[in-house]
Amino acid sequence: MTLTLKLLRKPLPMLLDSSSSLLFSLLLAHLPVFTSASPVPPRRPTDMDKLSNQTKNLMKLTQELLREHAFDSDVEPHRFRSLPEMSNRSANDLTNLELKPTLSQLHADLKLYEHHFEWLNRVSKKHHHPALPKLVEMIREMKSLSNLLHRQMLRVEAPRLTQATPSLPPHLPFQFDVLQSTHELLQHFKLFCDWAYRAFLILKPKVTAVQ
Repeated sequence: MTLTLKLLRKPLPMLLDSSSSLLFSLLLAHLPVFTSASPVPPRRPTDMDKLSNQTKNLMKLTQELLREHAFDSDVEPHRFRSLPEMSNRSANDLTNLELKPTLSQLHADLKLYEHHFEWLNRVSKKHHHPALPKLVEMIREMKSLSNLLHRQMLRVEAPRLTQATPSLPPHLPFQFDVLQSTHELLQHFKLFCDWAYRAFLILKPKVTAVQ
């Protein structure tokens, strides 16, 4: 009886089963692998990411319209003297862009294009222009881009520029005039989208620095 009590009072050795010990060692060895393989949460796109993506989508829409309604004859140049001047903007200028003035100017230019395309949409209805559905889509995308750009301007305190609304004819007498106007506006806007897309990419680090 006394011997039994002594054995009960003596602490039992904590021995691990050999197979359990091996499994535990393997798990410890692979722990870094499991940690590195865990999914990284996706980075939320910034407003500048959204601006560049939407501009790229607009440029794609413009190119599709140009392909679908290709023009064989020469387009009369400078039908729209109220459009933003794109010929004086070169790739070298992109490296010297300042954040606030560039955002303000891009917004003002975009509102001007929006006004011209809304006019084109109105005058095209009379002639049942085949580009009408995509023109409506383009105007919708322009308004969305304009609102997003204005929100970014407010965040960095960039001023909103005011420009005089251009005077455009209430209607175009011939379908040929509508076709020419469509082609010139699309060609011009494609240049703007290409410039704006590059500008947003260049300006992205500068926005991050300010915020």
